[in-house]
Amino acid sequence: MQGARDGRRRALRAALLASVTGVLTGLSLVVALLPAQARDAPGRLHLVTLSTPGTSGSDRSAEELLSMQDAVLSEAGVAEPAYRWTTALNGFAAELTPVQVEALRAAESVSLVEPNEVHELSSRPTDLGTRTARVPERARGGAGIVVGIVDSGIAPDNPLFADVPGLGREPERFSGACMPGDDWSADSCHRKLVGVSWFVSGFGPERLRAAESLSARDVIGHGTQVASVVAGNAEVSVSAGPSAAGRFSGVAPQARVAAYKACWAAPDPADDGCASADLVTAIDRATSDGVDVLSLSVAGGHAFDTVQRALLGAAEADIVVVGAAGNRAGRAYAAHASPWVTTVGAMAGPVPQGRVVVRGSALSLVGASRSTVATGSVPIVLAGRSRTAGSALSGARQCREGSLDAGLVAGAIVVCQRGGIGRIDKSSAVRRAGGIGMVLTNVRGSARIADVHSVPTVHLGARDGARLVRHLRRHSATKARIAPVQQRGAGARTARWSSPGDPDGAVVKPDVLAAGTGVLGAVPPVTGRRWNAFSGTSAAAAHVSGLAALLRARHRDWSAPTVRSALTTSSAAVRDGTSTLRQGSGRVRRDAALRPGLVLRVASSDYRRWLSGTLPSRSLNTPSIMARDSAVVTREVTNVGTRSMYYSSAASGFDHHSVRVEPAALRLRPGQSTTFRVVVAGSATPRGDSGTVTWRGAQGTTVRIPVFITR
Repeated sequence: MQGARDGRRRALRAALLASVTGVLTGLSLVVALLPAQARDAPGRLHLVTLSTPGTSGSDRSAEELLSMQDAVLSEAGVAEPAYRWTTALNGFAAELTPVQVEALRAAESVSLVEPNEVHELSSRPTDLGTRTARVPERARGGAGIVVGIVDSGIAPDNPLFADVPGLGREPERFSGACMPGDDWSADSCHRKLVGVSWFVSGFGPERLRAAESLSARDVIGHGTQVASVVAGNAEVSVSAGPSAAGRFSGVAPQARVAAYKACWAAPDPADDGCASADLVTAIDRATSDGVDVLSLSVAGGHAFDTVQRALLGAAEADIVVVGAAGNRAGRAYAAHASPWVTTVGAMAGPVPQGRVVVRGSALSLVGASRSTVATGSVPIVLAGRSRTAGSALSGARQCREGSLDAGLVAGAIVVCQRGGIGRIDKSSAVRRAGGIGMVLTNVRGSARIADVHSVPTVHLGARDGARLVRHLRRHSATKARIAPVQQRGAGARTARWSSPGDPDGAVVKPDVLAAGTGVLGAVPPVTGRRWNAFSGTSAAAAHVSGLAALLRARHRDWSAPTVRSALTTSSAAVRDGTSTLRQGSGRVRRDAALRPGLVLRVASSDYRRWLSGTLPSRSLNTPSIMARDSAVVTREVTNVGTRSMYYSSAASGFDHHSVRVEPAALRLRPGQSTTFRVVVAGSATPRGDSGTVTWRGAQGTTVRIPVFITR
């Protein structure tokens, strides 16, 4: 037995030596052929991926992969790399001269060399969105699951991330550490915030804002907002002074959080971002740590770059990977165009509203508001007529700090004009002057935002704001009251800026939609507040990451591709006339995803076979279909329910093609799998087409598979 093991070790060492020798020979030849001028050029940080996968996608050990990397680094004359990766992928980040770049690109053992780039976070300024959405309040869900969040860090002191009773069972496979840093010790983590890491070499510590922290502590606020939506603790009070906005729970409040800081604040906020070298390192660390769900809300291209290859390694480690589609509709296609990522687009939802009723008039004006308390009937005053001596009229109208006379404002509702300073700063100034409510009016436009204010506030569009101001100018001694409005359901729609999928892409993107405008989340105290709304596909991706944690906690035996399928096929159509390349399978549904009926499973090795070209797209068992004219596509479904079920099929929504499903009906026992075919008949008109294949179960279960037919 021992002799056989020794023989296998000798064979393995010989194979490794042969592969390394091949690398050295190829690199030496290329270096020799390049001119001396190129060899002396200055270096730039590059990401290098070797052809042999990381440990999650191969049977090689980390030690073997490091030996391969050592050989490549030595022969190419590369100094000590900034980062090394051995889990999600096999590679490194290092300063490379042009000659070294060319040598590595020519080597057979290297699959990709690309320069380090800085990516934006996939959020939008909240004042560009007109609709808002509340995070649902739930007291349970996600126990035993760790969600890794690659973002701008986290605010550890927020009660949403406190070690509270009731978190449920402990995680089974997580082994991450608590990486110390500025104002962050190695014992700062606990049962809720189970691990943190931070990576800055790609972005560059010399490029950081003075207030930035070389630790996992969040300064930008984005990572904290995302984490709060994903897994914030249950029933945490949302308030800003006396203006209550209810109670908050993350989507999976019992899930644990591991924060991986790879996004940093620059002196100019326009330069904030996430370097690809730091992102890949964070993904590699999260994969090695054993997170169950990985959330990435970073903009990027739709090519299969190093970030996407690292996410492939995470998927091969049975991690549910969720990514934001991006907010660049009209300028770029959806990010994360790979089939191993659940790519999330944004949906606009209903507006939390409040009403200002002016006594003795017909004015009853409705605007955006998160306030849940009423003011009663009190005086209402124009800020411009309530200024302190020496204050500029323009500043008083905008309710700037120190511009309001407490003798005129105390106990009153103050009408403030938008602009000049932050919206929330205006209500803080009103409160400090003794005001008990605020009406915020636009100078132009109808965009209204339901922020968390210091006093009950209603935000009016320009037209209603002008009506109110005209009335108060004529009737100075007037009273009014502010009251919340019972929120009614409103039809969801795809956010106009949510990035669509590529009609010439390999797979349908985005996969699903979720609420992405005005989503409430926690922010670090360094921002001057505790709560704020944010918009973008990052908010939507946070919601879906929380749902993935719920599914993994409820169904411990489900693989990552099974969870991905359940999220997609259980979604509901958003009936706004947009194609599957705008909405994927539609709006995610929590309860339906927990009981999807049928799922489409993917073997972990199939993703890499697809990437290498040995498995065609039509044979990759994704829960969506990208087809061409006159195509026949096969998919396999599995009954994950507890009873035998009958399903009938339908193909709908196609304008230019005839699409049918064979067979038309299925009957499956629990755990049984079978295949079906989608047959697309060619169109006389060469144009794209989209629709849905739907399987309907006898118990009301609906399984939706989005289809796009390319030109």
